[in-house]
Amino acid sequence: MSKRRIEKVAVIGSGIMGSGIACHFANIGAEVLLLDIVPRELTEKEKAKGLSLEDTVVRNRIVNDSLQSAIKSKPAPLYHKDFASRISTGNLEDDIAKVSEADWIIEVVVERLDIKKQVFENLEKHRTPGTLITSNTSGIPIQYMNEGRSEDFRKHFCGTHFFNPPRYLDLFEIIPGPDTDPEVLAFLNGYGEKFLGKTSVVAKDTPAFIGNRIGIFGIQSLFHQVKEMGLTVEEVDKLTGPVIGRPKSATFRTVDVVGLDTLVHVANGIYENVPEDEEHEIFQLPEFINTMMENKWLGSKSGQGFYKKIKNDDGSSKILALDLDTMEYRDSKKANFDTLQKTKSVDEVLDRFPILIQGEDKAGEFYRKNFGAMFAYVSKRIPEITDELYKIDDAMKAGFGWQNGPFEIWDAVGVEKGIELIEALDKEPAAWVQEMLDNGITSFYTVKDGATYYYDIPSKEYKKIPGQDAFIILDNIRESKAVFQNSGVVVEDLGDGILNCEFRSKMNSIGGDVLAGVNKAIDLAEKEYDGLVIGNQGKNFSVGANVGMIFMMAVEQEYDELNMAVKYFQDTCMRLRYSSIPTVVAPHGMSLGGGCEMTLHADRVVAAAESYIGLVEFGVGVIPGGGGSKEMALRASDTFQKNDVELNRLREYFLAIGMAKVSTSAYEAYDTGILQKGKDIVVVNKDRQIATAKAVARMMADQGYTKPVKRQDVKVLGKQALGMFLVGTDSMEAGHYISEHDKKIANKLAWVMAGGDLSEPTEVSEQYLLDLEREAFLSLCGERKTLERLQHMIQKNKPLRN
Repeated sequence: MSKRRIEKVAVIGSGIMGSGIACHFANIGAEVLLLDIVPRELTEKEKAKGLSLEDTVVRNRIVNDSLQSAIKSKPAPLYHKDFASRISTGNLEDDIAKVSEADWIIEVVVERLDIKKQVFENLEKHRTPGTLITSNTSGIPIQYMNEGRSEDFRKHFCGTHFFNPPRYLDLFEIIPGPDTDPEVLAFLNGYGEKFLGKTSVVAKDTPAFIGNRIGIFGIQSLFHQVKEMGLTVEEVDKLTGPVIGRPKSATFRTVDVVGLDTLVHVANGIYENVPEDEEHEIFQLPEFINTMMENKWLGSKSGQGFYKKIKNDDGSSKILALDLDTMEYRDSKKANFDTLQKTKSVDEVLDRFPILIQGEDKAGEFYRKNFGAMFAYVSKRIPEITDELYKIDDAMKAGFGWQNGPFEIWDAVGVEKGIELIEALDKEPAAWVQEMLDNGITSFYTVKDGATYYYDIPSKEYKKIPGQDAFIILDNIRESKAVFQNSGVVVEDLGDGILNCEFRSKMNSIGGDVLAGVNKAIDLAEKEYDGLVIGNQGKNFSVGANVGMIFMMAVEQEYDELNMAVKYFQDTCMRLRYSSIPTVVAPHGMSLGGGCEMTLHADRVVAAAESYIGLVEFGVGVIPGGGGSKEMALRASDTFQKNDVELNRLREYFLAIGMAKVSTSAYEAYDTGILQKGKDIVVVNKDRQIATAKAVARMMADQGYTKPVKRQDVKVLGKQALGMFLVGTDSMEAGHYISEHDKKIANKLAWVMAGGDLSEPTEVSEQYLLDLEREAFLSLCGERKTLERLQHMIQKNKPLRN
């Protein structure tokens, strides 16, 4: 059998989901054809231009307007604006024949079975046999959609359910039809993970599949619980947000963002189609939801939902919350619970659950009821919606942004304790749970040799979760493979001669302990190993330097100590570049300030596509002091060419720092000069990142890595550049675009990047620039305005970022 490759994708339907899916295929380099229906009427603007329904611009209006609306939306569906050129548009009458060139056709039209069947009938006339054809349905049974289609169509047809927005939500549900070829399922499963960067989950063809079946149950359960327990919407959002590893938007804010009508549509679909579900009545909408639907309080799209933003007389904004008893909006109230206070010092989310269920206040009661109901429900969905329990956890983590799935949470509180919570609600778990305990197995998961195993119900034994061989899961190897650790890092042996230095500080901020750990990792790698990766699997790679440490030294005017601390940071970054082993940094999420500076100094970078990288030190009144200012001057110098307008090149790099630019993806970081084309690489699936970084380090070592020679040839422009920058900052201040203090910071940066006030362009060493950088950084730390900004950051409990 020839190897299946996806080069061209046809997406049918250009609504929010269709355009989002098209954009994500463009993100990964595929050529995309996006088609939609032909308009039946002219707009007033088209009439004014004298256009007719036969004009191409009119016939493609719906698809073009939809795509442009998607591209302009926030958060951006594309990794880079230039990727839009990979998408061509057309309509389902003039361009339908072009689907014959596609390797994969994805239907994303309105959720009506009759319309979908018409679309498939039309597509089959033009589809090349063997081409994948799938539906992005969120709930219509797959078995009904391919009725009347050819054998080849049915073999290559299944459901592929992306979650919205497709770029950002990782769940990719694959739902086989009755005739789907197993090879097709296996291909899509692998393709979703490797190429689309998704968590692929093969689900059974049941109402709402896995993610929405469990997710909507959880939300509906809360809807009923909130009135029963007398909780406010703010209290529920406080209880169901980051404290339990869920998104900040928690429950009600999430519903506002997604749209109440969307949730109601899915909940009604489940209610109508699962009459045998033991929790059938949970899916019936409570009265306050019906009232909100009647009032069209749908959330962000209608301007109000569970929350409402209003403008005060002075122009400031205020958030109101809906009182579910009076159904009137009132001032938002801060929610506080004693139980939550007890978890403040507990960093690991999984370690909080046993504490939360012991709470003696309303929060404790809420968690006992909430988790008990969820545990009972998920246990009884096996084997109905899936045969493997880990798929339920995968779906909730990837589709709803939960840090831990239901069975992982149940393990955290203890399986027997979970049964107690269930029985306290007069419910019972599925019989297989007690059977598992009776067989002496006391957890749903276990870890062996760095791999995660799940309890397989039919065989009554642990089985390895498939697909892990492409991943390195640091949680699974941290204890067994640690070769060094302190309060800031753990250094793990990844095997094959490669070490990993994993940040473990709060928010992965960089302080003395982290710097000491990085230096120790380099020492170990140089003595006994072949390469080093700097990577972690936290929410963010690093949000910057430890502001508290900088602030205390500056306030106490301990400038010798601060000078030493800054030099230690610089020296550590320089060691990353000038060590005898290859170093690879693996940024993901927020990689700001000091985290960005470490990225800049690695031999290679393996960045997750969702990396938000930037030098943001201007926001707290300083310049990058860990080598970032020096490095941007060096990179500008490397772009200078004979007869080039060198000042313009330098200005671009200056503005990347001066405007505190943060890329909205790793691909944008190439534009700001932080990633380098032809050298640094981007991986779409973050789960593969550490393994890929290890492979890059291993490859560099195998190719005969030699310690680089320190640079002495950085061309700086001296007074010529300095004059340009100073004139620019003067005019910016005069025009009231920047403050006097902002001008002072910018002038200090100008001094460093120009190489001081040298009389002519000169080649200097990196150390020369580092000394200028450190001197400028220290002088700014003594400024009152800088101290005020640093103090403000500390009060907000944030490391060094804008």
